[in-house]
Amino acid sequence: MLTHRQLRYFVEIVDAGSFSLASERLFIAQSALSRQVREMEQALNVQLLERDSRHLAMTAAGQSLYADARHILTALADAAARATHAQRGTAGTLQLLHSSSVPLTSPLLTLLRQHVAQHPGISVEIAQASSEMQALDIHEGRADLGLARAPILRRYGDVQYQPLYDEPLVAALPVGHALADRSQLSLVELRQECFVATPHLERGGLSHRVAELCQARGFQPEAAQVRSRKWAQLALVQGGLGIAIVPASMGAWAPAGVRLLPLTDADCTTRVLALWRRAAPPLVQDFARALQAGIGQPLPPSS
Repeated sequence: MLTHRQLRYFVEIVDAGSFSLASERLFIAQSALSRQVREMEQALNVQLLERDSRHLAMTAAGQSLYADARHILTALADAAARATHAQRGTAGTLQLLHSSSVPLTSPLLTLLRQHVAQHPGISVEIAQASSEMQALDIHEGRADLGLARAPILRRYGDVQYQPLYDEPLVAALPVGHALADRSQLSLVELRQECFVATPHLERGGLSHRVAELCQARGFQPEAAQVRSRKWAQLALVQGGLGIAIVPASMGAWAPAGVRLLPLTDADCTTRVLALWRRAAPPLVQDFARALQAGIGQPLPPSS
């Protein structure tokens, strides 16, 4: 018998187009994914995928299972979400996620404080999750509302994606770097630098946005030998292991020894989104409206 986890892994592998990319998205070793697929094939006594070092394709059996798996996973997610949200609607607990690149700034903390004061019957539980995982967690009912960086590559029809505001990106360089004494930089001047958080078009959020901007200027960011996709990247910059491009709000929390330089490029901005389930209970809808009113800003018409 196939498990929910195996079906989810199989769908993710097919959607990603490779075991390596699926393992990154799922935070699971590639060997573990391969083992799960072999076990599925043995249980069904069919071959699901044809694969070599470069290509991945579904067999006829794989195509049939993929279509059914997507229906099953969607139905299970909807059922779980309805049950979870029904309970939260009466219990008054709101599960809020935020990306590590969307820090809990003073305006957001002020809004939280005001909202819970005005609604003494609710409580808010906060956790971190990547922008892509926030959409999945909200879709599957494990969270109520998220603060994420655009773009979200995998969209769900039952999730609302509301732009809140744009903010500038800045370059984070170690003090003592050859460019650190400058008052500002253009992004193309960093084409020879090593990035401690490797931008990647296959990932959503900040990683995709920075990779997109670099690609528009004709270069692929070079990866530093020591890398991190989380807050630790600023510590790596401080240690002289490379540079990073981060939102201004995140850079404001940089440790001593990190120099933050504005980027002169007008398009070097990043967008923050609020995510919530369209059929969310009133306590979630109320907080979503408070977010838009409290920290949302007018956005450029062309965005």
